[in-house]
Amino acid sequence: MKKIAITALLISATATFHSNLALAQVATASASPLAGTRMAGEGVLRFLGFEIYRARLWVPPGFDADNYTAQPLALELTYQRNFTAEAIAKRSIEEMRRVGSFTPQQATGWQQALQAALPDVKPGDRLLGLYQPGAGAVFKMGGRVVGEVPDAEFSRLFFGIWLSPQTSEPGLRQQLIAMTRTAGKP
Repeated sequence: MKKIAITALLISATATFHSNLALAQVATASASPLAGTRMAGEGVLRFLGFEIYRARLWVPPGFDADNYTAQPLALELTYQRNFTAEAIAKRSIEEMRRVGSFTPQQATGWQQALQAALPDVKPGDRLLGLYQPGAGAVFKMGGRVVGEVPDAEFSRLFFGIWLSPQTSEPGLRQQLIAMTRTAGKP
């Protein structure tokens, strides 16, 4: 009988520990990475049915998605596949062309700067991009800065990959800005 009581106590303590750990992980996962912001939405990018990454967006109160460059924001991508920094930078420049025009010299410089600012990623890696109007982009992984591109025009076009009406993924954009829409706004 004594062994059964001890076993039950250990099972209960283990369940409580795992329950508290799960709650702490949820709280950490949803904590805002940028002061004064709240999560606006999240979505998944898929290509040919394969999940590429999960995206989450944090914005300040009163954020206007149609004028996304007016306020600071944070965008987190949790990768589900391996990608080199070179591949991410190259694809980013291609996607930025949908958002706005820029010279071949800018494209070359931005691709090099982005490649230098980003790490290679593997499944489960979380890359956080911070946008500050007029100041460029800062990238973090694991709570530490891994790189930055201090160019306001680059930053506007880069975050436009997800937030511009000209994005190649309008469904993902709608998911990311879902909680910024108010009644009466489309």
